[in-house]
Order: sequence, then structure tokens, then C-alpha cells
Amino acid sequence: MMKADLFSKAQEQRPKPLAAEIRPQTLDELIGQQHILGPNGPLRRRVRAGRLGTVILFGPPGVGRTTIARAIGQEMKKEFRSLHPASSNVSDIKAVAQEAQAKDILVFIDEIHRFSSAQQDYLLDLTETGTFDLIAATTGNPYHVLTPALVSRASIFQLEPHSLDDLRQVVERAVAFLASSKELNVCFDEDAMKQLTGRAGGDARRVLNALETLVLGSEPGSAISITGSMVDEVYQASPLPFDRKGDFHYDTISAFIKSMRGSDPDATLYWLARLIHSGEDPRFIARRILIHASEDVGLADNTALQTAAAALTAVQHVGYPEAQIVLAHAALHIARAPKSNSACRGIGAAMAYVKSQPMIPVPPHLRDGHYAGAAKLGHVGYRFPHDDPRGWVEQTYSPGIQPSQFYQSDGRGGQTFEARADAWWERVTGQPQPQQWQDESGTS
Repeated sequence: MMKADLFSKAQEQRPKPLAAEIRPQTLDELIGQQHILGPNGPLRRRVRAGRLGTVILFGPPGVGRTTIARAIGQEMKKEFRSLHPASSNVSDIKAVAQEAQAKDILVFIDEIHRFSSAQQDYLLDLTETGTFDLIAATTGNPYHVLTPALVSRASIFQLEPHSLDDLRQVVERAVAFLASSKELNVCFDEDAMKQLTGRAGGDARRVLNALETLVLGSEPGSAISITGSMVDEVYQASPLPFDRKGDFHYDTISAFIKSMRGSDPDATLYWLARLIHSGEDPRFIARRILIHASEDVGLADNTALQTAAAALTAVQHVGYPEAQIVLAHAALHIARAPKSNSACRGIGAAMAYVKSQPMIPVPPHLRDGHYAGAAKLGHVGYRFPHDDPRGWVEQTYSPGIQPSQFYQSDGRGGQTFEARADAWWERVTGQPQPQQWQDESGTS
């Protein structure tokens, strides 16, 4: 017997992972992704019409990118060819293109973002001429990780993490398979099922790998009762999915920031816990809190910036797990504080003005007068506000800049610092407070 035959036989005899054994073969067997693969989903319609072209699937691991590609190939009755940047190059692409001259082929490329720009451009020419249909998959956002030319000519579909109901269906399908093929009677208490599906991070492969670990080594005919503590033991050393350079990173941080800005303390703590559990650097989290202490709380509560700055200093000296308390303290201060983004809006408007308008000369009375000869140059006329009992004098500081052109108060009444500052301004100057900011609808 030849070596190749021995190798093939060994491959056939080697047990397959549970995830591979129950992989859906058709689109109707797929669980989840109904927003694109349901009866009227956009990708399903393309398959039904027989006009696939170039499709890019992106989303987190374990949501079925490879499975979807294979099922589409089956549905469209196309020869399926799989390429991967780790083992394929232009010569492999050329070989598939040559084969496609005689056969109707669907090419699937996983992790396509690992191909170079030149390789992606070579693929582009083949798909544009209709040599073969292409399904490319990536965990990264195509608009960030692929060439603009490829992105502009592809139909892009985002895959979502599996819902808890989806994962429950996956587990139930796996349990039925184990009962029929392995003679294993697997049952869960409700807490165990919730933990198994809830801690998988929307990843079907992860939930199946955990289930496989739980039943591994059991003899045929065994009855296996899985408890919450058993699931906890399997997941204990397995963190939630989190890519510090990809969408998971930015989406989770975005949710954390928006929860603080939206004054939702529970959501703030949830997304903070996700970041901490995933191993995010506490200094990175503290820096984001520091920024939003000024951007979102600002003049409404100046102590928020002090808390955030103290938290950043603290986490540089204290690591996890204690650092999580410091981060929670600072994040909750931002979430619970009154909000004002007048500082952020104001500096944004001023920066835009400086970049687009002629420079305003410094008025003579504001120029430096602390040297011999300054008066001879006309650097005189400055009125010192502290010499006035009110602590304020009327004088021009920026000729041509109108009141409230940049700074617009977010006082919104109440006892915030900004509201008190507005009242002080009116009392001392006898002038109206700085203009209250209003959005396009006229709501302040």
C-alpha cells in the first residue's frame, strides 16, 4: 500500500471534532444569520437567483463563515474549492482559475485579509471576468482590512454572533447527534444550559467544543448529567472573544463609552466587566475614562476629571484584580455625573475657525508688557480684572469673535458648575448668560 493511501486511511479513522461532525450541509439546516439567509434575506436571494459574484462575509469566529460557504456551494451545485493565505499563493489561485475553465467552481478563501494587496488585486480580475464565484471570509472589517478595489466590487454581509436561542438549538442538535451516533444520553439542568450558551460569546464552535469536553471519554450507553459547576470548570480558563486590534475591541469600547455618556451605570459596569474579563490593559480603559471626563461631563462636574486622572495614576501602580475597583469608581462617576460637552464642542468650533479663517492679530493691550520698551511699542491698555470689585471688567479679548461663537453653555439649569457659572455671569456683568446650545431641532 502506498504512503498516500495509508495517510488517507489514517485520516478517515481519526475521530472528527463534534463541530465538524454536525456541520450543517444545506442552507436550510443552518442556525442563525437569518437577517441574510432567511427566506427573503439578501444573500439567500442571490443564491436563489444563481448570481453570486463576489461575496465577503465578515464577523467574529464561530458564526458559520465556512459552513455558509459550503452550504451555498451545495445549493448552487458548484464545485467547492477552499484556499487559505497561510498555504495558498498566486500559483494556487491560477490553478483554480484554470480548472474553472472547464467546471463551475465556487472558491472560498478564509482570512482573506492575510493576502497581500497584489494577491487581492489578482483575485479581483478573475471575479470581474466571471472566471469563478468567490466567497471571502474575514474576522476584520472589510473596509479596514481589504483593498478598496475589492471591497467596492463585492457584496458585503456582516455575520452576527449567535443569539442564546441559536446556541441552545446548536446544543440540542449536538445532544441528539450524541444520542444517535455515540449512544450518549446527555442532559442539562437549566443553570448549566444557560451557562454553556451564555458564556460562549455567540460562538457556536466554542459551545460545541465545551460540550465535547464535558462528554469526552464517556462509554457508549452512559447517562451524563451536566451541571453548572461542570460548565464553569470547562470555561474557567477560556476568556470571552476579544481582538485588541479588530472590531471586537472597538465595538466593546464604543459600547462602554456610550453607556457612560448615556448615564446608564449598569450598562457601564457590564461593558467595563467585559473589557476587564477579556484582559484589556487597565491603563487603556483609564485613558478612555479620562478623555470622557472632559468630553461628556466637562463643566457640569469638574471633579469628574480629577477622579479620572486619579484613576489613571492609580492603575499605573495597582494591577488587576484591585484595579477593577478603581476603574469602576471612575467610570461610575462619569456615568452618574450631569453631562456637558460644551468644552468638546467649543474647542472643535475654535479649531475649525483657526484652520479656515485669517489669523487675528493679538490686540496691543493683550501683548506681553513685562519688559523694558513694551510700552513704547504700544503694549498698553490692559485692564486687570482683579482690580475691579466684581472680578470682571469689560474689554475686548478677541476682535471679530462674537459672544457664544465657540462656547455655548450646557448649564441646563440645576446646580451644576456650568449652571452656577451662568448665574454668576449674569449677576456680575448684567449681561445674558452665554448662549445655551441647541441642536438642529432647537432642543437644548
